[in-house]
Amino acid sequence: MPSQLVLLLVLTFTTGIVDAVGYLGLDRVFIANMTGNVVILGMALAGGDDLPVAGPLLALGAFFAGALLGGRLTNAAPRDWARASTIAFAVTGTVATVLGVAAMIEPPSEGTPWGFTVTGVLAVAMGLQAAAARRIAVKDVTTVVVTSTLTGLAADSRLAQGSGENWARRLLAVVLILAGAAFGALLLNLAGSAGVGLGMLVAGVGSLAVTVVGHLRHR
Repeated sequence: MPSQLVLLLVLTFTTGIVDAVGYLGLDRVFIANMTGNVVILGMALAGGDDLPVAGPLLALGAFFAGALLGGRLTNAAPRDWARASTIAFAVTGTVATVLGVAAMIEPPSEGTPWGFTVTGVLAVAMGLQAAAARRIAVKDVTTVVVTSTLTGLAADSRLAQGSGENWARRLLAVVLILAGAAFGALLLNLAGSAGVGLGMLVAGVGSLAVTVVGHLRHR
């Protein structure tokens, strides 16, 4: 299996962790999966019971800003792991790690300035990661969403009279974001409010490990 594919699959797992702790610990906000935030925001604006508006709206804007920064950083780089990729993933991992440590010391609460700060800053980092992963262009692995991956898995399968191409990586991407979300939820169940910070810390360390390995292999 190509090394870049493996590294992006690891980032997909860490994304599942981040989204789980965001949704369960930060007032039903997805930090990386913007489709979920758009749906939640739409239902909330239509009067859905007890659905948040500020958190998903903040995450959407922050993720957009992070992806914009990521585009500015990586668009001039080749469609491969480049120095810009290392910088982008290093920033994402560092931000998640620092926020994780801070959130373990002072767990963020729903609807508080500290909670919104964690949501916004981490969403910027995830937007940066998504833009960098998109530039590397490993087919079917975006690290932040699996809807298109699941569609390709089904539509291109032998059951659909397709070629079955890339079925293994597509299935792994779905399974790993599922496993990451389950792991993040488990951390919250075991550690309570401190699980938010612990989840971000694990995701951040994982991202930094990917950054180091990817940079060394590229060199």
